[in-house]
Amino acid sequence: MIAAAGLYWNKEKEEVMRRKSRMHSEMKTDSLSDIMFFLMLFFLIISTMVNPSVIKLVLPKAQSGQTVTKQNVTISIDAQKNYFINNKPVVFDQLENDLLSELKGIEEPTVVLRVDNTLPVQIVVDLISLGNKMKVKMILATKNS
Repeated sequence: MIAAAGLYWNKEKEEVMRRKSRMHSEMKTDSLSDIMFFLMLFFLIISTMVNPSVIKLVLPKAQSGQTVTKQNVTISIDAQKNYFINNKPVVFDQLENDLLSELKGIEEPTVVLRVDNTLPVQIVVDLISLGNKMKVKMILATKNS
């Protein structure tokens, strides 16, 4: 012990005080995992609410297309909903029978759909479902833009 100006100095106490006064940087991370869990849960719920059909499409145009070199049959529908098979007018009720007669004898038949872009998509869907029923490959023709 050192006596200086009436104060007693203890080196051991000084060492203990130095150790206590050192700054320890700690960060409690217990609650971070909870926060991350809630954030993940929030984004999962929000992502399921997003409507995937937000994309607006302008059909039928394409930058590049594939040309079909096989023998194929063309179904055309104009803006007045007149149906044509290989440029021959056809009534919608007879479309399936006339299409079957056109596809006879063709290996791996392919039907090219040429539909006016002002018509509803349901008409194209009906034609594609008809092709699926007949086990025929259907291709939607587009024009280059």
